[in-house]
Amino acid sequence: MAPKGTKSALAKELGVSRGMVYYHHKQPGKDEHLRRRIEAVMLKHPSYGHKRIADDLKISRKRVRRIMKLYGLKPARRARAPSKPDDQGKPESNAPDILSKLSPISPDTVWVADFTYIWFHNRHVYLATVMDRFTREVLGVSIMTDHSAELVVRALMMALRGADATPQWFHSDQGSEYTSYALTHLLEQNKIQVSHSPKSSPWRNGSQESFFGRFKVEFGDPERFSTLSELMEAIYCYISYYNTERIHTAHRAPPVTARQRHRATRTSYPQVMSLPRTPSRPCGAEEQPVLLI
Repeated sequence: MAPKGTKSALAKELGVSRGMVYYHHKQPGKDEHLRRRIEAVMLKHPSYGHKRIADDLKISRKRVRRIMKLYGLKPARRARAPSKPDDQGKPESNAPDILSKLSPISPDTVWVADFTYIWFHNRHVYLATVMDRFTREVLGVSIMTDHSAELVVRALMMALRGADATPQWFHSDQGSEYTSYALTHLLEQNKIQVSHSPKSSPWRNGSQESFFGRFKVEFGDPERFSTLSELMEAIYCYISYYNTERIHTAHRAPPVTARQRHRATRTSYPQVMSLPRTPSRPCGAEEQPVLLI
């Protein structure tokens, strides 16, 4: 007979297994409370999966994943990666594909660039960006109604004006905008080396493709805006949100925070202004970006 006062004795007296003595029933409504917290995060960040939600709420990823599966909560998903078959007939670039050989471990090592189109009231509006490959911070933005070389040059010029330092490498696809004399000359002037993805391989510039994919999911329907000025202001607001608020899984923090953390831990990194160098302005600011039509 088990000694009195032990768990075994208590379990025998109750007619249950010993493990049941240690069981604590979950508080009613606890899962429901967490579900509401998760839904609040998903309302603000529609494409967040369980990892980013857990980082935002500062709780276990397994716990968030269990609740999302239990209640069928799923983030917004982007479309399949595009292909560029038209590039097949173009001559091969002599520039190396640096991203196949180098994974940056500090800011301003590799900047990546690309552009996408936005269908807006029966016309195309083009958005070009320049991003730091390490921090994933969008440094330069250009919005125009055509995709000439000037579109991508303006994005690079904005990035250079606000940068802490010029990058070692500038990576893009082999589109005519990025192989143009205007852009390559600007890169040469700033002593920046050129890197290109292989032809017809947009996925090889994954950081930019991922950004545009998420942008189109999270930004929503562009035609909810009446004018180009309203659309452009909303784009700049989104980029400000992306740079300063949206958690990136590579750093478990927004891009600006990732850069500031790196600066704080690297005494050799240039000590400059601590203000975010986002290319966007506060939402609702009077100054409007210039659109060339």
